[in-house]
Amino acid sequence: MGGFPILSLMLLVPLVGAITCLFAGDRAARSIALAATLINLALGVVLWLNFDIGGPQWQFTERAPIFAGFSWALGIDGIALMLILLSVFLMPICILASHSIDKRVGEYMSAFLLMEVLMVGVFAAQDLFLFYIFFEGVLIPMYLIIGIWGGQNRIYAAYKFFLYTLLGSVLMLIAMLWMVNEAGTTDIPTLMAYDFPAGAQTWLWLAFFASFAVKMPMWPVHTWLPDAHVQAPTAGSVILAGVLLKMGGYGFIRFSLPMFPEASVQLMWLVFALSMAAVVITSLIALVQHDMKKLIAYSSVAHMAIVTVGLFAFNVQGLEGAMIVMLSHGLVSGALFLCVGVIYDRLHTREIDRYGGLAINMPAYAVFFLLFTMASIGLPGTSGFVGEFLSLAGIYQVSSWVAAVSTTGIILGAAYMLYLYWRIAFGVQKNADAAAMPDLSAREWLMLGPIAAAVLWMGVYPESFLAPMRQDIQALDARLARAAPEGDARLVMGDPAPVTNEAHEGAH
Repeated sequence: MGGFPILSLMLLVPLVGAITCLFAGDRAARSIALAATLINLALGVVLWLNFDIGGPQWQFTERAPIFAGFSWALGIDGIALMLILLSVFLMPICILASHSIDKRVGEYMSAFLLMEVLMVGVFAAQDLFLFYIFFEGVLIPMYLIIGIWGGQNRIYAAYKFFLYTLLGSVLMLIAMLWMVNEAGTTDIPTLMAYDFPAGAQTWLWLAFFASFAVKMPMWPVHTWLPDAHVQAPTAGSVILAGVLLKMGGYGFIRFSLPMFPEASVQLMWLVFALSMAAVVITSLIALVQHDMKKLIAYSSVAHMAIVTVGLFAFNVQGLEGAMIVMLSHGLVSGALFLCVGVIYDRLHTREIDRYGGLAINMPAYAVFFLLFTMASIGLPGTSGFVGEFLSLAGIYQVSSWVAAVSTTGIILGAAYMLYLYWRIAFGVQKNADAAAMPDLSAREWLMLGPIAAAVLWMGVYPESFLAPMRQDIQALDARLARAAPEGDARLVMGDPAPVTNEAHEGAH
């Protein structure tokens, strides 16, 4: 790119759009927001096409000192690239999904564009405190979106979301201050290679864990998520599930694992225990839900638990699988919330029992909903299968017990998702108003079509998503291997399953 500041431009475009929307009329605000998000999507594609696979780890870097060692430092590796692409891909779809918003439209669009600025900033930041500003700043527009444009209990849900996520991050800020004092730098790539004292790593790891576990969210600090999803408008749920939950996983990959590898190895049992509990408990809770949004919210907790077991498997398959699960879940959960939004806009209820037999009068909707249901379950040929297969292959090398419990999440996932689909799309049409609902409009085709294409693309040819990340994942795996006894993290669990090159190739 010849030194062109494309990352700064990707922050500037939605920021200018957000300011403009505040002073525009309702119709103009929608057009401005859609144009800004489409421009950012185009810039994201340019970023992907110009990313040098196999080149330097950090690309498109920008650096300008501000004050007291704090600097405007941006740059991405393959992992950040994929998460930025996920963010800019979902944003125009969220704007299209916001047609039912009819009050304070300019402020609503402004909040979404500001959230895009902060999301891209989280994944692009290379300065520790710049990352913290973006990471915490995301809370503000999402808090407003839930609190102003949400459902009947929106104030309660907004406060709960804000307080849960903020309290954990205070400990992370204290840990960051100690790290900067110890290492003498705020540069994230430098800190990733710095060897912090082993005694301090445990406390630092726990401080970061307090923030990232809430963001994921991990059991038992997940209770804010169902409330936030149920009360948020459709687009708010899409971006919350699609991108905001991924910030916790990104935090583990960028901070906890490379900066505190010894502590990560010592505390892997804690992550496995919480993840196994999440997979089983939240899947069983999802099975008895009557509210569609609540069911999908609980399924998100179970899916993100597969991410954490993959990350802490400390091998390439587990790390690659965790990243693909994050990308896939961002697409699939976002699409499922859109599917809920489509029928909610027509009937204004999320009660599953109010529907039934929609395949008769909404066949196109039923096909899209089926595809995303199957992707959520992990059907081969969809994005869900690739990530879950790699994650479970990685964790099996560590502990067959953890792999077995994690697999129950896939079995229970099939149970609650197929049960949901059967009650909505099949069966007898009990209610005349549901039977009279029209099929997808052109706008709804534009919302669901691109996500369906991406889900199938990732399922059929995952290499196009894995290739940019592979070098970074291998570097992270090498750093983690140094911290484990005899360089092998599997021995920590006492289940030394052999790892072969053939197994790794087979996973791909």
